[in-house]
Amino acid sequence: MAIAAGNSAARASDKPVYAPVPDWVKPAPVTDAATLTDASPILLVYDFQQRLQGDQSWTYVETAKRVASNEALQALGTITFPWQPEHGDLIVHRVEIIRGTERIDLLKDKQPFSVLRRESQMEQFILDGQLSATMPVEGLRVGDVLRVAVSLTLSDPTLKGHVQTGVPLLRAPFRVDFARTRFIWPKAQNVRFKSFAGLPLPATTEANGYNELLVSMPLPKDIDLPQDAPVRFQHLPLLEGNDFADWAQVSAIMAPLYATEGLIEPNGPIAAEIARIMHSQNDPLKRAAAALQLVQDQIRYQLIALDTGNYVPQAPVKTWSVRYGDCKAKTLLLLAMLQAMGIEAEPVLASSQLGGLVADRLPSAGAFDHIFVHARIGGDDFWLDGTGRDTRLADIRDVPRFETVLPVRLTGGALMSLPRRADARPTAATEIILDSTAGLRLPSLVTFRQTFRGQQAQALRLVIGQATKDDLQTIVENVVKRQVEEATIVAHQESFDDVAGTATLTASGIVFTNWAIDNDALTNSIYSPGAISGFSPDRARTTWQMIPVSTGAPSHRLDSLRTLLPAGGKGFVLEGDPELDVIVAGQHVVRHASLTGNVADVTSQRTTTGEEIPVAAIGAQRKIAATLSTKSLRLIAPVDYPLYWEELQLARRLGKTAAIAALYTQRIAQKPEEGDRYAARATFYAQTYEREKAIADLTKAISLMPTAQYYAARAAHYRALGQSAKAIADARQAIELDLKTADYALSLAALQKDAGDAAGALALLQERIDLGGLDKNEFIGAKAETQAETGDVPGGLALVDAAIVKTPGNARLLNVRCWIKATQNVMLDTALKDCSKAIELSDSPEQPLDSRAMVYFRLGRNEDALADLKAALLRAPEQSASLFLRAIIRRSTGDKAGSDADLAAARGMDPQIDKQFRKFGIVAR
Repeated sequence: MAIAAGNSAARASDKPVYAPVPDWVKPAPVTDAATLTDASPILLVYDFQQRLQGDQSWTYVETAKRVASNEALQALGTITFPWQPEHGDLIVHRVEIIRGTERIDLLKDKQPFSVLRRESQMEQFILDGQLSATMPVEGLRVGDVLRVAVSLTLSDPTLKGHVQTGVPLLRAPFRVDFARTRFIWPKAQNVRFKSFAGLPLPATTEANGYNELLVSMPLPKDIDLPQDAPVRFQHLPLLEGNDFADWAQVSAIMAPLYATEGLIEPNGPIAAEIARIMHSQNDPLKRAAAALQLVQDQIRYQLIALDTGNYVPQAPVKTWSVRYGDCKAKTLLLLAMLQAMGIEAEPVLASSQLGGLVADRLPSAGAFDHIFVHARIGGDDFWLDGTGRDTRLADIRDVPRFETVLPVRLTGGALMSLPRRADARPTAATEIILDSTAGLRLPSLVTFRQTFRGQQAQALRLVIGQATKDDLQTIVENVVKRQVEEATIVAHQESFDDVAGTATLTASGIVFTNWAIDNDALTNSIYSPGAISGFSPDRARTTWQMIPVSTGAPSHRLDSLRTLLPAGGKGFVLEGDPELDVIVAGQHVVRHASLTGNVADVTSQRTTTGEEIPVAAIGAQRKIAATLSTKSLRLIAPVDYPLYWEELQLARRLGKTAAIAALYTQRIAQKPEEGDRYAARATFYAQTYEREKAIADLTKAISLMPTAQYYAARAAHYRALGQSAKAIADARQAIELDLKTADYALSLAALQKDAGDAAGALALLQERIDLGGLDKNEFIGAKAETQAETGDVPGGLALVDAAIVKTPGNARLLNVRCWIKATQNVMLDTALKDCSKAIELSDSPEQPLDSRAMVYFRLGRNEDALADLKAALLRAPEQSASLFLRAIIRRSTGDKAGSDADLAAARGMDPQIDKQFRKFGIVAR
């Protein structure tokens, strides 16, 4: 904000004035502290009264607050009143403690306030000469009521005898015992008031030559409105008043402040800059762009609200000398430069927050908090804001997001609506490259580049200049993860292009891509219309049916995604219409996509003008948006795409896995004291079945930050290497650190069973069954399998039968019963029914598919078994048991090469796989 919407006058006292309550104030009732209960509100009294007379406002505020707790005592223990002496006096009327029926006057015979001179808003680049009157409240106790009353007087000669005011209104569910807002003004003064709270104002009354407006608070709770309602429909708890006749009067009063004649010294530095621009550029538009760039780039922003600085701009000579200024100073400097170049230009007032409400407000200078330049060049309008950042010739036709402005003219101006159009250049342009050439199921290398313009570019400059290395890393990760959620960033850098006025953030790292199974093929969505296709504004309520839909501020963004596919892209298909050009829900979306060789490219440009959608058009726009759900793009892998083990072996031979591991190693080197970085590399080594390396990393991670998750992961690797004692020790440690996670107990029971301690496994599982809870059926299933594998097949089946009776639709238990029957080669006819039902009920059917394949194998139905194993491996390519069983079946059908490949894969994934199947009487030959 650059125009402080208040008043200013000749400097008043720079110390508080102590005086009785003025006689025009109506006393407010104050609750006796002895009558308060725990249910009493904290704020007992909020009394706002204001007298408007001539060009002066006198504001009286009284509060009474209950000290309900030690926290409240801390908060209320010091009173602070900020004020600006240049704008008026701070008058202290009352500071007292009410304790039961006792009243303790804290102002009696003393002036207890100290004055601190501090620019409290310097960090927001605001210099306003504010002072703070501060007082510690001596003797305040829990249970007391602190009552305070002060006044502020304000007037502003800049407004030429006019007065203006504005005050927020309290509304339910805000709790207060007594609250009101009261205004009085002479009957002869034409002051008007308007409320934006959605309720009519009370009638004005007359007494003693004054009009009075009194609003009791809190107001009733506001009615609900749709979140996408334009601001003018929203019920803002705001009451404003003033005595301006119309907007033209406001415009004419401000106009003399922006007269430029004589402001530029003929031989001064500003004149030299003007001459330089005119010599280098013949085109008036390019001259205007150069002048705007100079004001934006060479004059830093600093709000000056000292003396009459709320409305009076700083002279261009001083602005150039000190090299700082607020919107007023920058506007006057730019205006003077443009007019000296012969370019038609005028200042325009704007509201940075409530631009959409200006046309409905009472005419006043207080309706605005910003000013910039409107220029006419070649018959076109240009809106040039000196407080913007990095505007270049390409952006010169962009329109600030203020909706409504008031031209400042000596003859008076009328409100103007700004045109709505998207920015010429993207505010943010994002490029993402996913290198998936290692394979679809392995991590991809990601390169991320985002180029910012305008305020976002400036924000990045500030961050880099002030943030620590760690803070910057966090900021970069947050930016990247808004686009690539699972990315792990390894390196980043930032760069700036002053010629283009842009800032660029580049990052690289690792990400797991989302290839999923659909119709027996691996697929990956690479573009979705997202929020546009979800356009569904709610206008069902009768009171909402005339409210248009706001589509937000104008915007422009550009996104591109490049995916590098494995195997040269052979057999991959791009599904969906590669071209899209649609206007819907206030957005214009243009998309282009292509697949050439192993490179899939998608570019998407989205622009919005900020237009509103009339209620009558919502239905049609909703239908168009709904059709966009069919406009998604996805990549589909060939149906014969290699299984995971084959993909992994190829990636190893090509050095792809080593390249990925090197990035994890680079990340560890940046912060070797962080255990999660070793654990992340261990996860990758687990994925590539480099178990010794994974164990080494997990051991390091445990030494730095021992967690149950790390111990459990290391136990799994020890188990795969046949190191049962170490695996059991780690599994016990995981449970000791985390008793709640069911997987840790299930893992320990399985390890105990494999190590020959069936009794220990059964005891542990029964203990967890007895505890009940959501995981009870998991433990029942595990116990049934353990009983069956250790010789008690009837007992295992009986246990799971009883559980299924209680939860007949439990896919996990049905699969357990099928698996026991299949592995023990019993009751195969009912086993098929169990598995088929489990497949139907399961969201992830790879395990029951594997179980049913075992049943088919026992029945000698090898073709059916192979079909189920193919389906299971498509969904879970790391399921080593499915590979092993398929190897057995392939061998029996004469497919030795296929069998050997499956055996190698199964044993590579799980070195204990032969031992596991030997228990079922199945041996690979």
